[in-house]
Amino acid sequence: MPAERVFLHVGCGPTRKEHTTRAFAGSDWREVRLDIDPDVRPDIVGTMTDMSAVPSESVDALFSSHNIEHLYPHEVPVALGEFLRVLRPEGFLVLTCPDLQSVAALVAQDRLMEPAYLSQVGPIAPLDILYGHRPPMAAGNLYMAHRCGFTRRVLDGVLRESGFASVVSIARADPYFDLWAVAAKRPADEAEMQSLARAHFPT
Repeated sequence: MPAERVFLHVGCGPTRKEHTTRAFAGSDWREVRLDIDPDVRPDIVGTMTDMSAVPSESVDALFSSHNIEHLYPHEVPVALGEFLRVLRPEGFLVLTCPDLQSVAALVAQDRLMEPAYLSQVGPIAPLDILYGHRPPMAAGNLYMAHRCGFTRRVLDGVLRESGFASVVSIARADPYFDLWAVAAKRPADEAEMQSLARAHFPT
């Protein structure tokens, strides 16, 4: 039986491993949850830019879903530096965030306030994707505000500039409007990166 590996679920909110990726949901991965909001009962309370409670080179992988866009642009390299620090040498990051290129296409069609898709929490308009989901922010949860954004090319670039050696990414347009990237801490060949992508990217 393969040894259990650990992945850090950054900005987990109420989500558990079953709702991360197909591979991370498996029994050979143990989840450690980190979030800025203590109300979601994470294992570790912390921020992407200060994960000092997580020892260096202590996790095999890191999962970040729809939280990097909550940072200011100048904070993004700081957070990615923290991601690199806590990953073991053979570790990798799986990251997903909104795709501003496909969202901008809707804005160019003057559909800023029209539903782009229907989520579990109701309709999501381009305005919500660009700036943050309005209902929770109106209720006082300003953690939901978006302060930066990415296209596929920009995301690939910032991952490499921040020290990740190998990156593979995809952009999914309507009805997903998201980006997915897997980034390895050490250089990895194309076959290895594609294997990680198949294991963790949505189908």
